[in-house]
Amino acid sequence: MKKRFLLALGFAGALVVAVGVAVVAGPTPGAGQASSHREAPLISEDPTADNTDLYAFRSPDKPDSVTIISNWIPGEDPAAGPNYWTFSKNARYDIYIDKNGDAVPDTTYTYRFTNGPNVAFLQNTQQSYSVTKTEAGASRVVGQGLLTPPDNIGPKSLGGVPYAKYRTDQTHVLSDGELTFAGQRDDPFFGDVGAIFDLVSIRAGTGSTGGGKDFLAGYGVHSIALQIPISQLDNGTNHTIGVYANTERPTPDGGFTQVSRLGNPLINEVLIPTDLKDRWNATRPIEDSQFAQYASTPILAALLNKLYPQFGPFQETNRDDLVAVTLTGVPGLNYTGPTQADLLRLNMSIPVTASPNRLGVIAGDLAGYPNGRRLGDDVIDIDERVIAGELIGHKLPLGDGVNEDDKTFLSVFPYTADPDSGFANTKGAQKPTVAAAMAVLWRANR
Repeated sequence: MKKRFLLALGFAGALVVAVGVAVVAGPTPGAGQASSHREAPLISEDPTADNTDLYAFRSPDKPDSVTIISNWIPGEDPAAGPNYWTFSKNARYDIYIDKNGDAVPDTTYTYRFTNGPNVAFLQNTQQSYSVTKTEAGASRVVGQGLLTPPDNIGPKSLGGVPYAKYRTDQTHVLSDGELTFAGQRDDPFFGDVGAIFDLVSIRAGTGSTGGGKDFLAGYGVHSIALQIPISQLDNGTNHTIGVYANTERPTPDGGFTQVSRLGNPLINEVLIPTDLKDRWNATRPIEDSQFAQYASTPILAALLNKLYPQFGPFQETNRDDLVAVTLTGVPGLNYTGPTQADLLRLNMSIPVTASPNRLGVIAGDLAGYPNGRRLGDDVIDIDERVIAGELIGHKLPLGDGVNEDDKTFLSVFPYTADPDSGFANTKGAQKPTVAAAMAVLWRANR
């Protein structure tokens, strides 16, 4: 939320319910599932276009490259047949990279997907796709006829082939040397969304010592992953890129219009008022100075002061620290200049950390969020602490009690874990048959 800060978002909802506090900057942000999932009214009706999370990091096993992962389609239940999850064949999925800090993309990768023929009574979820690369106003197709793996429906549908083989077989090399993968993955985002939206219930202590329940466990997303040599990205000066992803839908005049976008976690869900969320999704990062007031004077800081005065005071105005994290980059870390834009900024000169800390920069690990974002970075805990004032001397060990994903990430590209099997149905409880139940009773009474 990917754009995130779910605990504070829950704070906002709790305050409105409990004490009816007026919000100066607009209506209170509505509850979402997690991360950027369903963060704006219109995009909640269009899940195949809904950006959920964005990651950018130096590849741990290939540190001379950068990996960018962008996810779509929130809350994919692996057992949701017969119409399973696919990328939309009518959308354009874009990944943008700004190399010089002007918030105008220097390199764009555009993905278009085509459905395959259906088989028997099942939807065929294996899609073909093309990749178009645009630089200096010129576009070239760098990948065509590439395949996604099928969704992980179950062992029969996969023909007895281990899902990992589909993943490796459908990792492709583009004509310029980049690696790409597109298809269903386990959702790498983690957080106790169920407790957060139950009026900010914290299961243990302040949430910083564990005890939370991962709402995203067992759910999938659709991912586009790119691995790009740093030599193609480095500007030779501050070595910092800005990344964002979006989705475009066709217009009646034959063009395309942006309907969703994502850079940093937390922006649209938390900082942008509800009546501006759809507008935010439709604008480009170069236009983001119009929204800067919502970072410098965050609604949530005022709400935190009313909800939890014992932990305050939380600074409500002149939050240059939040403007830096969300819109310009942090000086001395990944600052890209005065242009205000929601970009996930990555300083590629910072080496890969041998032992990553889930709290990233605020724990002294400069290779983590908000310097880019790794899969294991605990952005909920980080953002909670930053908005509470971590970077301006108000250190408060907030957390949601979920400190890592339910699955182990891969050590190789595309790094996210394989999705759960629909047949396995990890969220369902198998009921015993009558015969089995009788056998249990018989053994118990012998």
